[in-house]
Amino acid sequence: MVPRSGSADRVYDTLRQGILDGTYAPGARLGEADLADSLGVSRTPVREALRRLGSEGLLATLPNKGARVRTWTAGELGDIFDLRALLEGHAAARAAARVTDADLGFMNDLVSRMEAATEEGVSPDIDLITELNGAFHGAIVTASGNSLLPELMNSLIHVPVVSHTYRLYSPARMRQSMRQHRELLDAVTAGDPAWAEAVMRVHVLSARPVLVGAAHDTERAAGEL
Repeated sequence: MVPRSGSADRVYDTLRQGILDGTYAPGARLGEADLADSLGVSRTPVREALRRLGSEGLLATLPNKGARVRTWTAGELGDIFDLRALLEGHAAARAAARVTDADLGFMNDLVSRMEAATEEGVSPDIDLITELNGAFHGAIVTASGNSLLPELMNSLIHVPVVSHTYRLYSPARMRQSMRQHRELLDAVTAGDPAWAEAVMRVHVLSARPVLVGAAHDTERAAGEL
């Protein structure tokens, strides 16, 4: 039984983790009553948790159908990546002009761990790589010094999307992504805003056709049923 105190936070954490790790698949319905029973809480904290997840873009609420785990069309995914390229490119440029030695040490550790996790012959741990990737991109945004960017990026970077992208990558494409991280770190370390922005834009947009293409395939298959 989840304690009454802080139960909404606990339910939120449980549901969010379930969405991120695939326990609740895209399109899955999350009913208040069923969740309250399975989590051992009243419907009030469940309702609050669903509201918060909806505000983050992880859930969609449909008339007469309740909350469902969010899915994205190919067009929506394309728009997400285009906006990410603009915002993260801007963040990288600012970070290159403002980064501290402590920031660089933290980023280098993250990049090194991602490289080790994707070495040839190593079976990649997608969950770990997704976590490290999120921390690295977050560190770039933080180092930019723009207080508005974190909230904007949180609304665009959906961890399930990132994780799914990595699952679609071949081992060679995965290692290419990691090399882009290393070049981005080199650009930021060099204090070169133009280089950092260019590398970040290429890095983000190079993932765009992989996921958008897969979404197009899914939509075509659904249309043929």
